[in-house]
Amino acid sequence: MSRIKALYRSWAIACSGTSVYAPRHRAEWLGKIPQPGVRLRAERLYQQLDLLQPVRQQARRDLLSESRKHYAVKLLRQIPSIGPIRAALLVAQLQTPHRFRTKRQLWAYSGFALETHDSGEYRYVRGKLQRNRERVTVRGLSNNHNPEVKNLFKGAAISASTHPGPLYDFYSALLEKRMRPTMARLTLSRKIASITLTIWKKGADVDATQLHRQET
Repeated sequence: MSRIKALYRSWAIACSGTSVYAPRHRAEWLGKIPQPGVRLRAERLYQQLDLLQPVRQQARRDLLSESRKHYAVKLLRQIPSIGPIRAALLVAQLQTPHRFRTKRQLWAYSGFALETHDSGEYRYVRGKLQRNRERVTVRGLSNNHNPEVKNLFKGAAISASTHPGPLYDFYSALLEKRMRPTMARLTLSRKIASITLTIWKKGADVDATQLHRQET
């Protein structure tokens, strides 16, 4: 599906949405490609998509069937924006919550931990090496993380920030405090990760007060 859209975009053809994949719209989309060779490539990609869709649906059914055997999936589905697929994938990726002693360890594993980089700790003053008191640091997210887990929590945060609910209210409250949307989504991702770890470890239901407590 990404390769199909990449082909259209390489010819400056806007293709947002999912209609580009629909069989009933394919003739219309293929007609936008002026070159016969490129059009033939698009047709071959559509053929691959048609063959893989049934396999994808069967894999989805197998995933959901297997996930029902795990009690943790039922717990995680209580969290807003964590549906059956995300819950099953979280259990598959994390396996057990007890590998993380604190929520900050889960944040680091998920790529939500901040790192500080400093390349100017020392400088030469009159020929002598001295520590720089005015240190300039660059902060950013850690690159040492599990990208699959990060995508799961990030996707859940994006979904929660666009659908009404307690997590949406939490996100809106951050924006009202003049927090940047990117930082608000990061905070929301941390919130979802923290709630996931808490209820999975305790085997308890979601506490409404946890949905409004700000992460630090």
